[in-house]
Amino acid sequence: MTDIKPVPAATVVVIRETANKTDLEVLLLRRNSKLVFHGGHWVFPGGRVDAADFALDEGGLEYKAALRAAVRETKEEAGINIDIDELLHTAHWTTPPKLPRRFCTWFFLCPLKEPVTVVVDNDEILEHRWITPRDALADAAADKWVLPRPTMVTLRDIEMHRSLEELLEDARQRDIHVFPKDSAYYRPQEMGC
Repeated sequence: MTDIKPVPAATVVVIRETANKTDLEVLLLRRNSKLVFHGGHWVFPGGRVDAADFALDEGGLEYKAALRAAVRETKEEAGINIDIDELLHTAHWTTPPKLPRRFCTWFFLCPLKEPVTVVVDNDEILEHRWITPRDALADAAADKWVLPRPTMVTLRDIEMHRSLEELLEDARQRDIHVFPKDSAYYRPQEMGC
């Protein structure tokens, strides 16, 4: 089997404080089981970076295109308008070689400070849940639902936090998580910094 080059993608961890402000909840979406990639799994909003995401930037930087894809995909999959300036880059995942579909995915946190209404498309995405990271991980451990590895690792990274302020402060101070650590597809120079 020939190694397939990963397609650029973006994932958004939409996160808010609980109503009583004592914990955090993330938005998880259940993908249609008929989909080839992670069919039936619970995931964060996201998807591939389209040509139009690149076309809006003269430099053609993958990072900037991923930011635009993150905003677009969150709207398409969850019906939520998010602000590109609120996105905080936290991780980059590359699908392992030898798999039929591969992505090199930019992960972003998106804190919500105001209530939103989630509307799924009932095609690619069938339902949604706001859930604490701990409860999501516990449900996955009890085989109530399937979480892809990047989703589980991300949930573990944020489960110890109880406020947006604390989470964001920690995320800004940490290095970007790159999986695998030596991925040739994570190119920080794409960030235009």
